[in-house]
Amino acid sequence: MTRFLFKVIICALLAAAAGAGYLSLKSGDPAYSLLEWISPARFQQHDALIRTVAAEHHLDPMLVKAVVWRESRFDARKVGSAGERGLMQVSERAAREWARENHVENFHAEELFDPKINLEAGTWYLRRAMQHWEAQADPIPFALAEYNAGASRAQRWAGGDEVVIPSKTFRANIDFPGTRKYVDSIIARLEFYRRRGRM
Repeated sequence: MTRFLFKVIICALLAAAAGAGYLSLKSGDPAYSLLEWISPARFQQHDALIRTVAAEHHLDPMLVKAVVWRESRFDARKVGSAGERGLMQVSERAAREWARENHVENFHAEELFDPKINLEAGTWYLRRAMQHWEAQADPIPFALAEYNAGASRAQRWAGGDEVVIPSKTFRANIDFPGTRKYVDSIIARLEFYRRRGRM
């Protein structure tokens, strides 16, 4: 009986592993899917908060999560090379602008390690960039470039504020390899989330 039970457990584990492997291959990013399956807490712990904050700012939560993935790999304590903090790697200058515009009293940069505050500030900043480029057919690449490299550089790559150009042309105009890779990787992650139908 014990030997039979052992065989059943082994078969069940093999079937589960094969199923997980199949689903991760089908997802388009097997490594990410496998890591997410192994450690769901890390990859999904902020999903409810992301959905709430994204809805408040009228943004696609999958876009916000894609930015979080690229910026911090879901590490709320991450500090960037230029002092950016938290999930969306918000700079102190951008956070102070958010605090001033939203009447947040006594704001301190350390508060950016709080996932809610970080997502509020980062999503507000991203939404503002999306509004800046709303005349474009697809404002996402423009907004992401602005989020990463600043408004003046994004305007230069676009040929000015009022110029409407295809997003493919804009992406080709980005002469900072790091920013181009940043934009491309977030758009690829967003498409991955959309393809599988969930964050």
